Amino acid sequence: MSRRTFVLVHGAWHGGWGWTRVVERLRAKGHAVYAPSLTGLGERAHLLHPDVDLSLHIEDVLGVVHYEDLSDVVLVGHSYGGNVISGVAEKVGGKIRSLVFVDAFIPDDGQSVLDIVQPVVAEAIRAAAARGDKTVPVRDAAAFLVNEKDRAWVDRLANPQPIGTFLEKIKLTGARDQLPRAYVRATGYPNVAFDAAYARAKAEGWRTYEVDCGHDIMINEPDRLTEILIEAAA
Repeated sequence: MSRRTFVLVHGAWHGGWGWTRVVERLRAKGHAVYAPSLTGLGERAHLLHPDVDLSLHIEDVLGVVHYEDLSDVVLVGHSYGGNVISGVAEKVGGKIRSLVFVDAFIPDDGQSVLDIVQPVVAEAIRAAAARGDKTVPVRDAAAFLVNEKDRAWVDRLANPQPIGTFLEKIKLTGARDQLPRAYVRATGYPNVAFDAAYARAKAEGWRTYEVDCGHDIMINEPDRLTEILIEAAA
């Protein structure tokens, strides 16, 4: 397989650090890989401010594509990252080879994360908004069914999520849906929102995959996820 370019977008409360194992494996196979941390998270946690929202996170990824002069990109989004990559596809669809949603949301035009997330998380978001908080408290690694040996690591690096990223409604015109797409479902993680997204992907004829592990597939099963990403890039 020829050299491909991957941009890996993390989910809520995480940072680019969550992709470390997959990055290492893809680079070992000769691929170019970028795993940026979104504003206010990961090594960019110090940049958190009250106006961080989905649009800013979309701009974060657009900046990587622009300033690294990328094209023919395999754009990958985990969890909340599905909203981010949907917005990026709207702006630079011509530079994207394919989209891969890793246990991720597939938003429609006018939807926010709050509109589609599972009830227990929706309640946490609404409670934070009612208090006037600018972030949503971290969900611990155990809730995501991260394997036991990695839970302390994940909990140590996770950050509160800027609440605006969950409340902003995305604007889509259908550009995302013109691209080749794949969906990877973590079947060991019960979640009605991702069950619905996976069913939709199958119904629409996407490439679909199942991995028997918790939500953070890139941490729990990096070898298998790397294989899937390479296949989706073919």
